[in-house]
Amino acid sequence: YLTARIDLGIVQDLHGLEVETPSRKRVHSETPTNQIFKFCFRSLKKRVMAEPWRNIDVENLISYSDDLVKVLSEGPRDLNNLSHSLQQTRALSSSCDSDLNEARSFRQDYQNKVDACKQKIEEARSETAADGDLDLLQRELEEELEKERWLKEEFRAIGDEFNDLEQQWISVQEQKKTIQTIEKNKQRTQMVLSMYASVTNIVPNLDEQSKISGYIVEKDKNAVEKFEYDTSNMTALDICNGIWKIISE
Repeated sequence: YLTARIDLGIVQDLHGLEVETPSRKRVHSETPTNQIFKFCFRSLKKRVMAEPWRNIDVENLISYSDDLVKVLSEGPRDLNNLSHSLQQTRALSSSCDSDLNEARSFRQDYQNKVDACKQKIEEARSETAADGDLDLLQRELEEELEKERWLKEEFRAIGDEFNDLEQQWISVQEQKKTIQTIEKNKQRTQMVLSMYASVTNIVPNLDEQSKISGYIVEKDKNAVEKFEYDTSNMTALDICNGIWKIISE
């Protein structure tokens, strides 16, 4: 809020400036505090539009203010969680690649053994080997085939896990792009809030959910005065009139 104390003359230089209204409205949950501020800001917009150099989109300002509060409270935590998930995903992906290569190597070894057993059986049959030797070779072949089936199942499970990790990676990347977009809009939202504070000399306290509160900044007197309204004891109209009175003074 320190940037909110910029000289009012900077705003006056914006004569004729119009803030473009986005074609798509933002969708977000509204608290009673935000609804009351919106009511006040719409009234302020009508008054500001009467003067060409104060053409400000207050509804967008309210929406950006709500988004800014969410970003400031949840952004760092979300970034830390995403970074941690990204590191875990990379580690699991590397481990799966190693297990996959090892499983392929085992499968190839057992395939070679199976082929060798088949060749021995054919040789034994061609040489009219004893029935005992044939039975032994047959048992060995069955054991190798069972091991091969087990390796195929393990290989399939590793492949499924690898696919899941790829989907998680895609999801993490999409969330990361979303947070980066919010971070880019943060600076612009702060500038809009600073402009509003310069016009009205009021800096709202958006952390309070049960009360309407803020600070009156009097630059000429180097003074900052706090104000607050209890929404449980006052109507929205009374609060709006009180804020208008503060702005007029």
